[in-house]
Amino acid sequence: MTDKRPGQHSPWLLPDAVEELLPPAAAALERLRQASLARCARWGYELVMPPVIEYLEALLSGVAHDLDLQTFKLTDQLSGRMMGVRADITPQAARIDAHQLRREGPVRLCYSGTVLRTRAEGGEGSRNPLQMGAELYGHAGIESDVEVISLMAEVLSAAGVDPLHVDLGHVGIFRGLCNAAGLDSNAEAQLWDALQRKATADIEALLTELDVAEDHHRRLAALAGLSGGTETLEIAREALDGAGEPVESALEALAQTARALQATRPDLTLHFDLGELRGYRYHTGIVFAAYTPGVSGELARGGRYDDIGAVFGRGRPATGFSADLKALLRATVPAADDPAGGVAVAAPWSDDATLRTKVNALRDAGETVIWTLPGHDVAGPGCNRQLVRGNDGSWQIESMNTTGNQ
Repeated sequence: MTDKRPGQHSPWLLPDAVEELLPPAAAALERLRQASLARCARWGYELVMPPVIEYLEALLSGVAHDLDLQTFKLTDQLSGRMMGVRADITPQAARIDAHQLRREGPVRLCYSGTVLRTRAEGGEGSRNPLQMGAELYGHAGIESDVEVISLMAEVLSAAGVDPLHVDLGHVGIFRGLCNAAGLDSNAEAQLWDALQRKATADIEALLTELDVAEDHHRRLAALAGLSGGTETLEIAREALDGAGEPVESALEALAQTARALQATRPDLTLHFDLGELRGYRYHTGIVFAAYTPGVSGELARGGRYDDIGAVFGRGRPATGFSADLKALLRATVPAADDPAGGVAVAAPWSDDATLRTKVNALRDAGETVIWTLPGHDVAGPGCNRQLVRGNDGSWQIESMNTTGNQ
């Protein structure tokens, strides 16, 4: 029976697609966060911590319209200006590189923090993901793309993702074909939408309606079917022959990136989809996403987004990746040393100085020690050992029955 009146909601319910993590998942997520950032640090990526909220024009400058739709907005009570709760940390990192650091040469930054989105992405997506990512600024060559993809693969592999599949594409191919065909922004947007749906009939109908010249029609229509293994690039060279230098350069960049990845990470399975244009309005070059069999949806994504910092007074080449660590945790097996799995020590509450010295020493050595408080028979979850006083008065660790301590 409930005393709730019609229209009332339980105060403990969370909004749709907004979740919290409880023990032991929260501890596992924190370990994953620390391990991921530690991997980035070993590659020379420096940690930054941007604010959760910024003025809206700074938060959205230079980014795609869809990120604007994902951003919660509110009015700053101090200045009267519009502010936004970040939906993506990448633009903030670009602002830091362009305006705050202003270094010469390559800059490598990494970050981790909660973002908030108006709508969840995908069927099981979250509106408050824990985003982790790494960005490389100041280098325009494919070497930086290869570095970022390799770092992404190492972070995912270290988290337990195996096997790892990486999808590669290049927004310059579609953009170059549209420019060569003389399509305006509205026609380009319609074609992009049909291409993302792999709606070949709609693509053909639209190209016919736009009266696109035969050669351009053929090349644009071919994009929907240009997906597969490394052989896709050779097939694409033939199908897109005569498209012009921008398209040829984009295909060559993909080929060089694939060769470098095969040399440095031969364990990766590479897949190409030249019609997949994730982040098209935002990215400027190579785009990529990571998957693993048995898990729906991507585990990480990224790409090149040159000159995003121009709105902050300093446009620079840029490439990077990001991942939702909550989704990554769901896709991997929790660590075997989870405290809730039974690696803690129970200690009986006492003023005994020798016992307290022993407890402090164990904690300093990295052990988890939980006091058994008066009136309770068990210390808490995860205790598989206990401190017991010996005949000589010293305190020793003994195994214990974990039943009831979970």
